[in-house]
Amino acid sequence: MRVSRFFMPLMKETPAEAQIVSHRLMLRAGMIRQQSAGIYSWLPLGKRVLAKIENIVREEQNRAGAIEVLMPTLQSADLWRESGRYDAYGAEMLRITDRHEREMLYGPTNEEMITDIFRSSVKSYRQLPLNLYHIQWKFRDEVRPRFGVMRGREFLMKDAYSFDLDPEKARIAYRKMFIAYLRTFARMGLKSVPMRADTGPIGGDLSHEFIVLAETGESQVFCHRDLIEMPVPGADFDYEGDLEGVFNQRTSLYAATEEMHDAAAFGALPADKQVTARGIEVGHIFYFGTKYSKSMGAKVAGPDGTDVTVEMGSYGIGVSRLMGAIIEASHDDAGIVWPESVAPFDLGLINLKSGDSATDGACSKIYAALTAAGRDVLYDDTDERAGTKFASMDLIGLPWQVIVGPKGVANGEVEVKNRRSGERETLSVDAAIKRFAERPSF
Repeated sequence: MRVSRFFMPLMKETPAEAQIVSHRLMLRAGMIRQQSAGIYSWLPLGKRVLAKIENIVREEQNRAGAIEVLMPTLQSADLWRESGRYDAYGAEMLRITDRHEREMLYGPTNEEMITDIFRSSVKSYRQLPLNLYHIQWKFRDEVRPRFGVMRGREFLMKDAYSFDLDPEKARIAYRKMFIAYLRTFARMGLKSVPMRADTGPIGGDLSHEFIVLAETGESQVFCHRDLIEMPVPGADFDYEGDLEGVFNQRTSLYAATEEMHDAAAFGALPADKQVTARGIEVGHIFYFGTKYSKSMGAKVAGPDGTDVTVEMGSYGIGVSRLMGAIIEASHDDAGIVWPESVAPFDLGLINLKSGDSATDGACSKIYAALTAAGRDVLYDDTDERAGTKFASMDLIGLPWQVIVGPKGVANGEVEVKNRRSGERETLSVDAAIKRFAERPSF
């Protein structure tokens, strides 16, 4: 994509309303624009990152055996009355009456709807286990939306819902999602720590929040230091194999949010293993048994022919919120530093003298070759000053920059810069093309 043809409205000044780094940088980099309190338009650069985050989430859900569906944003109030949550949920729920005086709501979550889908379609234990998920926009009317996409009112969410015949099998489903979440966040360059958490209005007696440590985190968290560097299961992990080993390894060490914190247990850890920090919640999983299936009549015929009320769990990831969390964890004074897996483009190509035939020719050769190799290249072909181009590329945070100037081209060379380390390397034009065209993945 040529910058001269791309919509990327950068801002030079820091917006006054932005209180945290991710909000400031997302606005300055032209990724989002606020439409009203806590509601944003996603501009092209932001939309590209959002799509990559969503794709990683989807791949890991599929790998763990979950099956994708898509449910509507508007739900019937009658379903929520069946579960008993319609009046209990509170003012965060946006309630709507349609033209036929039917009571509706803009879904903040989907336990009721997925239970209704299940009970109308699944009749036998032979159809279990089942885990259905979707990725969908949701709305919660936060009393004080702030921090950009970190605490907005409208947000993109992944919800998965598991259905099992008994508590033991339900806990297997829970562990699968637990491990899938570890892999999901690691692929985005994040070190997430699963922590015991309050179940809140979702209900149940088993819950973990996945926390990314960051100075701007919304809550205080406490954990064993070993959890931060513990390796994550690889892409070849067998979800039909030993789940308990990985789960127990992670949950046997102390980790808790402030609401679940046990000061005595934490204080008993060796002093050099105690970590107290701020954290950002990027995922939350729940096992709540028959809380919804019992009230809504979600049953299957068991092996002996008698009806069994199914055991359920739910598993959420804040897809749009993750973008803010990644920036909070990966930035510097110049701007965003994207991990390669979620960067809006694989690399930035900077033409230091647009209009110069030799420089234009070298850039065109690199751009055509890398595009043909399947690389996403953002080519700055504008006539802006070099300093402006460098600042813009650093701000939007692409992992690599290929810098092409008249002096280098005269010698058949270009400069390659790594955004994260700042290291620069001089290569021939052909070597630079080979470097990026032959990379196994970004």
